[in-house]
Amino acid sequence: MIIGNQNKKEFFMKLLVLTCAFISGFCIMTVELLGGKILSPYFGGSVFVWGSIITVFMLALSIGYLLGGKWSLSQPSTKKYGSLFLAAALTVLPLILAHDAISDWVFELIEDPRYGSLIASVIMFFIPTTILGMIAPYSVRLLVSSTQSSGQTAGFLYFVSTLGSALGTLATSFYFVKYFELDHILYGVVVALSLAGICAIFFGPRYLISEQQEQHNA
Repeated sequence: MIIGNQNKKEFFMKLLVLTCAFISGFCIMTVELLGGKILSPYFGGSVFVWGSIITVFMLALSIGYLLGGKWSLSQPSTKKYGSLFLAAALTVLPLILAHDAISDWVFELIEDPRYGSLIASVIMFFIPTTILGMIAPYSVRLLVSSTQSSGQTAGFLYFVSTLGSALGTLATSFYFVKYFELDHILYGVVVALSLAGICAIFFGPRYLISEQQEQHNA
């Protein structure tokens, strides 16, 4: 019976983390694509603008991967995991409320679309994307129960996350921007991230992964 309960907890943990990772990947690409719509009225839609957006997102994600991996070493738990989603949701809110004001302010200072779009992208997207980047390595840490399966587990996690990114790209570019206002889509991102964070915090297993791993190895 104890073994059965433990297996149920492990299954629920995996399902929760994989679902949250999928949502994270979906939201990252949604925000990135909307970045082009936010900046285009001020800096156009040229390759310079998209180059700035992609560069900021890649740099922010790389830093997020580094920070998330480091943070996952200290008593990983679903509560800390959920807090990443809530923090990401909170940092997207200022983007909704002030993206026009920020873009206008940067445009008045820097009219060159290359550097203007780069600076605006850093101000608006760097922090939320960094936090979203922390989710992937933390997800791996929560899923890995033994070093023998770590590679396979990480591969499947990144498969699910990247699948979410692909679907987020299609859904946003094909449907969301066609039927919804830009700010409404961003509010949807905030709601999705908040719900994922709340589920991880309040419905996640009430034990640390380090304890789960010790029971598994025993």
